[in-house]
Amino acid sequence: MTQQARGPVNRAARESAKRVLRRYGEVTSGLRRGPDFVIIGAKRGGTTSLYNYVLEHPSIHPLFPGRIHLKGVHYYDTHYARGLHWYRSHFPLQVGGRHLARPGVTPAIAGEASPYYLFHPLAAERLARDFPDVRIIVVLRDPVERAYSHFKERTHHGGETLSFEEALDAEESRLRGEARRIAADPGYLSVEHENHSYLAQGRYLDMLPRWFGLFGRDQFHIAASEDFYAEPERHVNEIWRFLGLEPGKLRSRTRHNYLPAADIRLETRQHLQEALADHNRGLEKLLGRSLPWPASRQPVQGAGR
Repeated sequence: MTQQARGPVNRAARESAKRVLRRYGEVTSGLRRGPDFVIIGAKRGGTTSLYNYVLEHPSIHPLFPGRIHLKGVHYYDTHYARGLHWYRSHFPLQVGGRHLARPGVTPAIAGEASPYYLFHPLAAERLARDFPDVRIIVVLRDPVERAYSHFKERTHHGGETLSFEEALDAEESRLRGEARRIAADPGYLSVEHENHSYLAQGRYLDMLPRWFGLFGRDQFHIAASEDFYAEPERHVNEIWRFLGLEPGKLRSRTRHNYLPAADIRLETRQHLQEALADHNRGLEKLLGRSLPWPASRQPVQGAGR
């Protein structure tokens, strides 16, 4: 068999193996507890790096099957029609609260990272209905930097042909009515809503109250992406403590999914910072803390970093 022929054969074999494993996971879904924690976003906020760092703790198990290195299941946004048994199939087998793959480790927990959850209009309600006690981790990035990083990702994957400024101008028309359509038709998947919402996904004040209304505030750990990247070990240890785990030493410093590119035009950055100033000031008030980006026109009284 030629090398060219072996490629498709190997891919077909891998896909077949994945289907068998997923089917096994679904059949045994009754022995799979589901998530102890979920990283819900923000998209392009460092969630891939954070999830990989969090997995370094010996009491946290990866999603099933581990060798595929899944980060997010995206059940509560794009795969909800597959059913809860399909979602549970991604988590480790457990008996008596212990993962069978690590029977000597207590506690043994698992979670996922699907950064579209934060922005999706139905994800919070769906997750609250199925797992009301889950721990929720949020990483917020400067909305201007997040928007540009999101744009870079779309252009890198061929999903955006406009310039950044053109895409910002087109965003309102692209998103018009999409959230309402998703809410009205739960099976509807909106490419525009997920992929071309450059500024909208950074308007965190429009999303967080929905989540806070469905889960207790003590179930949230909220960090700023800039602080996380500046001191990853400190922030990962804060998350481990938030999850009830012992502190540890972070081994990796790899920054996942980093896409270098030319910087934003200065006038575009200044315009966006001015346009978002009042919104970000409201976000600081909601969170009761200052943020490490040009977040507001005036400081929040009594709030600290």
